[in-house]
Amino acid sequence: MNRAIDIRIDGDLGAIYRLGAEIEHWPQLLPHYRDVKILWQDGNRCVAKMYASRDGIPVSWMCWQERDPDTPRVTFRHIGGFTRGMVAVWTFDQHDDDTVTARITHEFRKGWPIQGLDRFVTDTIVGEFFTHNIAGKTLGMVKLLAEADRDSQRAAISGQPSAISHQTVG
Repeated sequence: MNRAIDIRIDGDLGAIYRLGAEIEHWPQLLPHYRDVKILWQDGNRCVAKMYASRDGIPVSWMCWQERDPDTPRVTFRHIGGFTRGMVAVWTFDQHDDDTVTARITHEFRKGWPIQGLDRFVTDTIVGEFFTHNIAGKTLGMVKLLAEADRDSQRAAISGQPSAISHQTVG
């Protein structure tokens, strides 16, 4: 499996990068992530146990994460679970109109000797059914959060009310 999914976001590059990189906050921000346990951390590297849900189906894996804020890039190497060996890379491209394309690329092959079965499992079940679904939800929420943050910043600068209304009910 070699798949990429991306989304264009009207938001601050740094904020978008942090939403993708700071996995310790994902359970509070991303409804399809049930939990993330940081097992070890040293600077921009960590080992984490990830717990997500694919429309009610629980999935989990262990990964080694490397954050490179200067590039910006986030690399995940799955080191435990059914997807052991998968590499997922987040990249972020800033455009002239101040939008950012966030892209997640996944590479994975189980390496089973029966190639047809290996392709079916990695491309269809892991790739299409699980990975594409979860990555798509993750990018969709990153877009929603980053654009809401950008709207709030613009409103504060212009002195105009933000698109998010706050009402007192009494």
